[in-house]
Amino acid sequence: MSFGNRLKKARERMGLSQKFAAEKLGIKNNTLSSYESDVRQPDLDMLKKISDLYEVSVDYLVNGDNTSSREVAEKAYNDPDFQYAMRSLHGMNQESKEEVLNFIEYIMQRQKGRKPGQRQPNPPRFNKD
Repeated sequence: MSFGNRLKKARERMGLSQKFAAEKLGIKNNTLSSYESDVRQPDLDMLKKISDLYEVSVDYLVNGDNTSSREVAEKAYNDPDFQYAMRSLHGMNQESKEEVLNFIEYIMQRQKGRKPGQRQPNPPRFNKD
C-alpha cells in the first residue's frame, strides 16, 4: 500500500472528510488530495501534524507499521514495569527525575551501540535496603 493510500485510509478511519482534515491541518484541500494521490509528499512538520490528527504513528504513514500512537500508549500504560516506574517517579523531586531520565537515555544509547548478535549487558544491581 502506498503512502497516499495509508494517508487516505487513516483519515477515513477517523471519519474525517478531506475538506475538514485539510482545514484542521491548515492546508488547502487540493494539497491534502495531492498527498493522498501520491502526487506530492508532506514535509516532516506536516507529517507529524497529520499523524497526530489521525492518531497514527509516523511509522505507519511512511512504512505501513500498523501500530497506532494510541496502541503504543495503551501497551506502555498496561505494562507493570511502566506502572512501577511512573509511581516511583511521582514521588521524586525534579532533580532526581532528571537523573533517572538521563540514565534511561544513557542505557538507550548504549543499547544502540551494540553489534548485531551482541547480548545486552546485565543491568546494574541496586541494594534494596
